[in-house]
Amino acid sequence: MRVVLQRVKEASVTVEDKVISKIGHGFLILLGIEAEDTQEDINWLSGKIARLRVFSDENDAMNNSIIDVDGEVIVVSQFTLHASTKKGNRPSFIKAARPDVAIPLYQSFVQQLENDLQKKIQTGEFGAMMDVALINDGPVTILIDSKNKD
Repeated sequence: MRVVLQRVKEASVTVEDKVISKIGHGFLILLGIEAEDTQEDINWLSGKIARLRVFSDENDAMNNSIIDVDGEVIVVSQFTLHASTKKGNRPSFIKAARPDVAIPLYQSFVQQLENDLQKKIQTGEFGAMMDVALINDGPVTILIDSKNKD
């Protein structure tokens, strides 16, 4: 499982000209799922995100987590995070999980993150063409991969 996590002042997801999710201060999370991903990946990644200290404290140092600041979250599925560009100029998405595997893992990730944060989170629409808008805060953008835990 791979995420691009962006600390945002606000973010939204629009499908067919209708805003389906909108948040204020928090995280926009783009989530890529591989066929080999398991509940272990979900648990580790969700816990890492919940505890990640990238929000400013009273001294303007990044010491607070999303929990500490009561931030909001949108999770958007993004199979293109597993693009391979080794050969040629057209990306291959062979590592990305197919929908029959990815959808239950995506739903499980969302549920686990809700449990870890103790709040409802917003989502995109799996498989839809989405317009994702954000105002990046900082900017702070972090890549996390459950297969590369260093």
